[in-house]
Parts: sequence; C-alpha cells; structure tokens
Amino acid sequence: MAKKNTNTKKTPPPAAPVGVEFYFDKFAASHQNPATKLIYTIFIPLLVFSIFVLAWCIQFPYIKFLGQYNADFNWSSVLLAIMVYYYIKLSPVLGYFILFVLLLFFYVITQLAQAQTSGGVQLWAIGDVLFIISCIALFIGYKMEGKKLSFEYRYKNMLIAPAFLLHLVLRRFKVKY
Repeated sequence: MAKKNTNTKKTPPPAAPVGVEFYFDKFAASHQNPATKLIYTIFIPLLVFSIFVLAWCIQFPYIKFLGQYNADFNWSSVLLAIMVYYYIKLSPVLGYFILFVLLLFFYVITQLAQAQTSGGVQLWAIGDVLFIISCIALFIGYKMEGKKLSFEYRYKNMLIAPAFLLHLVLRRFKVKY
C-alpha cells in the first residue's frame, strides 16, 4: 500500500488588494511622465463631467412611485449613486469628497440646462465636445506614457483616476482618508 505524502505545501492565493492606497500606488506607478500628469489632472475631471452631462441628457423613464419627484431624477442621479457607493466602499472620506465634487458638477449642469432653455447652447453638444476633447487628450497621454496596459487594468484606472486626483489634493492639505 502506498503511503500518502502529507508534506505537500499549498501555494497561498495571491494577496488581495488591501485599501485604497494599493490602487493609488499602482496608478501612480504607471503614470510617471510630468506632461501626462498635467493632461490627466485637467482632462479626467472634464471627462467625468462630460459623462454626467451626457447621462443628464438621456430621457429617464417615468416611475409611478416617485410621483411629483419623478422630474428630479435622471440617469446622472443613478450614475452619481453608483459612483458614490463605489468610492465610499474604497474610502468613506474620499467618497464624501467625491460626492461634494459631483454635486458641484450637478450645479453647473443645472445652470447649463437653464441656459439651454433660454436659448443657450444645447447641453448634449457641450457634453459631446467635452467628451471628445477629453478622450483625445487622455489617449495622447496614454500614448506618451508608452506602457501597455491590460483591458482590466485600464478599466480599473478609469474608476480610480478621479479618486486619485482628489487623493492628491487631500494629501496636500494633510486630510486623512
């Protein structure tokens, strides 16, 4: 009868990322070029703003239980809730600061929507222009870095980038998150 080998060592699974700093360190490591840092600092907030503008323009369905408040909801509200939930799960302090920034975006969007009703530029046109310019600038920055990133990593970078920029501001003012 063969004796079983009980000395087999199991390889532990790779360590799961712990804390938001893990993501910030990975993001910072892949974005070292000073020119791209400037590009990202300007165009990541513009890209997020343009996405909220475009989501604002998409017709939201009538939901009966909302009643009179139905007009107050749009797809930007849904996107805001999802984003804030994601960032609060990463870091509550960062999540609340991002909520504040996104509410400032909403204020600007409502002002633009009011200007549109009085004959100003169409909101969707503003969103389109900002989205296209931001995407082109970020693509140029990505090419300037010259690093090949996996699709999964690019996706995570898109989610981490706004929080990373806010983290830099908070770190400068010595706010712990």
